[in-house]
Parts: sequence; structure tokens; C-alpha cells
Amino acid sequence: MMKMLYHIPLLGWMLKEAASGSQTAQTLFVVNCALVWLLAAIFFGYPAIIIPALVAVPLIFVVLITITKG
Repeated sequence: MMKMLYHIPLLGWMLKEAASGSQTAQTLFVVNCALVWLLAAIFFGYPAIIIPALVAVPLIFVVLITITKG
């Protein structure tokens, strides 16, 4: 699956650098993700903040169940 993501023209090399690059590249990737989210909030408003939070709820439930299971 990751090899398929790495072949996407612009996103692929950024993900590859974030996964296996230096600490600076990983930090800059996190900063860029935060800035893209902030830019989306400026352009689209409140839904750009709420929709990722609603998507994260099932992921957090899975993480909590995994943690308490083991």
C-alpha cells in the first residue's frame, strides 16, 4: 500500500521523506500538515475543523480498544 502512495507525484515523495527521512524532514512534514489544516480552516471555516475531528473519533476508539485489550 505504501509503495502505491509513494508513486503519487507530489504527495509520494513527501510521504517517503516523512517515513524514512531525517528528523528535520519529519518535523517539517508535521508543520506542513498543521499549516494545511489551518489554511483549510481559513478558507472553509468551521467544517474544516469539525470534519477531521469526527473522522478521528473511530480511530481513537480503535486505539483505545487496542490499548485496553493488550
